Amino acid sequence: MVTPLGTLDRTPPPFFRQGPSALTKLMFCSALAVFLMVADTRFKLTGPVRTIVATVLNPVERALRVPVDAWNGAGDYAMGLQHALSSESAARSTLAKQAERAARVEQLESENKRLRDLLGLRSALTVKSQPAEILYEASDPFSRKVVIDRGTTQGVVLASPVINEAGVLGQVTRVYPLSAEITLLTDKDAAIPVLNVRTQSRSAAYGTGIGTGLELRFMAGNADVQVGDVLNTSGVDGVYPPGLLVAKVTAVDRKVDTGFARVTLVPSAPPDGVRHVLVLEPVGLQMPPKPEPVDEVPPKPGKTRKPAKK
Repeated sequence: MVTPLGTLDRTPPPFFRQGPSALTKLMFCSALAVFLMVADTRFKLTGPVRTIVATVLNPVERALRVPVDAWNGAGDYAMGLQHALSSESAARSTLAKQAERAARVEQLESENKRLRDLLGLRSALTVKSQPAEILYEASDPFSRKVVIDRGTTQGVVLASPVINEAGVLGQVTRVYPLSAEITLLTDKDAAIPVLNVRTQSRSAAYGTGIGTGLELRFMAGNADVQVGDVLNTSGVDGVYPPGLLVAKVTAVDRKVDTGFARVTLVPSAPPDGVRHVLVLEPVGLQMPPKPEPVDEVPPKPGKTRKPAKK
């Protein structure tokens, strides 16, 4: 089908329409820009427009910043969490060091107090003494013995009493050149003569070998012994100086059928946890020597009596 030429639209399509030239548009836009800048600078004409545009676009800006703020917030949270964890770890380490230091300070204060008490006790003693440190406990599970760092080289002898600031601990039973073995009062083979401070009655305390217990044996059922009585060394054995604390009565069991009383004691100086002690010289070594025996036969006239042979 052929279309007549008169019916064709002779209007050029929009693509081919020609408006103002590019140079004209450039000059117009430049002039408009200069005008707006001058007007904004001199007359503040665009201030209200800028305010209205900023107000309208503010919700849009906020909406567009939500993802950015969320991303930055997530990064800050991760960094803050890592910093908090690092700070917590450092705080825990510092706290552990402070706790260790506090425990060490408390231990040193307790040790210093015991040492000061030992020095005060040493000045009050009338017998020779020397300090010593407990090295370890003897390996025998059926005895209560410890080893100290003093021996014959330092002048320690057998039967030397060993005490601390609380009272009597035991007695030297073995001596080596650089160490000595101490049998504690709670050992099953240990015994010590004691004096009841309240009644002034003498008796002997024996170790039970069980825990830290002592007992008075062969006490009459009607003996004047009460719970709370304090027992000191009597000094009659020639080993322990008199007046040293030994034990306190904790229980009295008077057995009617046997006629004896079982008296349980607790030592004044608990043997566990002791580190520093004083080793005393036995009292017998400080006594004056016995006089030498002399002949009872009177000398003959004109002759001098010869001294007795040693």
